[in-house]
Amino acid sequence: MDTRYLLTFREVAKCQSFTRAAEVLGYAQSSVTTQIQNLEADFGVTLFERWGRKIRLTHAGEALLAYSEQLLAVLDEARANLSEQAQLAGTLRIGTVESLAAFFLPPFLQKFRKEHPRIRILLKPGICHELRQGVKEGHYDFAFVLDWMQDHPELVNINLGEEKLVVIAAPNHPLSRLKKIEARDFAGTNWIFTEAGCSYRSIMESVLRDAGTTIESSSEFGSLEAIKQCVAYDLGIALVPYIAVAEEAKNGTLAILPFSHPEVRVYRQLVYHKKKWMPQALLRFLELLTTNAGQQEMCR
Repeated sequence: MDTRYLLTFREVAKCQSFTRAAEVLGYAQSSVTTQIQNLEADFGVTLFERWGRKIRLTHAGEALLAYSEQLLAVLDEARANLSEQAQLAGTLRIGTVESLAAFFLPPFLQKFRKEHPRIRILLKPGICHELRQGVKEGHYDFAFVLDWMQDHPELVNINLGEEKLVVIAAPNHPLSRLKKIEARDFAGTNWIFTEAGCSYRSIMESVLRDAGTTIESSSEFGSLEAIKQCVAYDLGIALVPYIAVAEEAKNGTLAILPFSHPEVRVYRQLVYHKKKWMPQALLRFLELLTTNAGQQEMCR
């Protein structure tokens, strides 16, 4: 049964008029009449009887009105509860690169959790191309990547600002004594890279190749903490986001080398599918990020 028939029936009973009920509901009178006839056919009873110039409920109609009020109240409650759960509960699945998970997202997640305590936040680490693919396939509600700006026909990419990249070394590394370093100066230097597929690793390798710089040997780690520790023990140098080493640079356990290159640039990006339905809670999280990311940038 179409529940709209019950809504129409209730309005006719309230107005005691097919014509007035049709006006209130915005239906043609013939439509109201048809809906009431369908109800009567479904239950096998007469719901209204003529009483002078008005109509009134029959005994069967009075019984159905009581049931209708209960049914419609339950439906309204279900809509309200389901809507609230969809907006304020559930799991937020976020794919992210490690550096942003550790050093960029926490203050935003803290504020969001205070506002929406019933939402479970699930962070999953990955590298940029895998995270984008995960968004396309629906594994993540959205993802945070560090990459050059790219356009994808299926994805929305929101630029949250440039993320500074730096080359780090042990404080006593020979290159730390130079005032300026070019890509060719890295010849013969041991590198400690992030895992293959990492966007800024690919950028740095391209810059070194273009400069004709040979990488004598390199190590590869999937963990930024492991990379920092190995660099601190002078096992090589590494390219990392500045936010990941700001404290170590400040206290002198790592040195930031005086190297810069116009192609060694990446941007914090929020990525989600163009067809993604955004409940109010997710929209609020996006608002927190887009509104406050710039302020956080100025505070660095």
